[in-house]
Amino acid sequence: MKRLTPAEAERFILANTTLGAPPHVPEILLHLADEAHDLWQKTEEELAEIGLPPPFWAFAWAGGQGLSRYLLDNPAVLAGKRALDFAAGSGLVGIAAVNAGARDVISADIDPFCEAAMRLNAAANNVALETVIADLIGHDHGWDVLLAGDIFYQRDIVDRLVPWFETLRRRGCVIIVGDPGRAYLPKDRLEQVAEYSVPVSRALEDAEVKRTIVWRFA
Repeated sequence: MKRLTPAEAERFILANTTLGAPPHVPEILLHLADEAHDLWQKTEEELAEIGLPPPFWAFAWAGGQGLSRYLLDNPAVLAGKRALDFAAGSGLVGIAAVNAGARDVISADIDPFCEAAMRLNAAANNVALETVIADLIGHDHGWDVLLAGDIFYQRDIVDRLVPWFETLRRRGCVIIVGDPGRAYLPKDRLEQVAEYSVPVSRALEDAEVKRTIVWRFA
């Protein structure tokens, strides 16, 4: 599988997405794919041929939209704090965190393509995001708040996340996640702080609206 350069990745994103606002967070602009774009139709094999992992960055997932809405409506949660936007994808949650008043925001993902997407999306919203392409599970860089949208969809990932979250929580980090009912949600470790009905694409979610809950890890 070939790897695209950062400039090639940006050109690909611009050619295969449209700048628009997620329905539940209309004050933020993102480069998003929809049914009108070839990217929507490509299989994982076709994507691999052009050096592209599954393009999670190209969609505004319900968990991220719900979490972003919560942050924008409750700016005291982040005021003056250092935040990590974990598994950032498009950078939606990180952009919302900046707009909600966080002092510093780091948006991290393991997909190199996300760096180009986050850079373009940050520029579209006139915000500064520090981006990191690395697996940060198990690391602690002193964040006050960890934010994550839509991360509980694989058991092996959740098995790594829960002990990491517990370690961060014990030293005082606040962990807030948005989730639309993914299969491996560790509900016994979570406290609900907000609930939203988030419009989504039926092609992605088999629904037009997803009940999305914002949780705090406890």
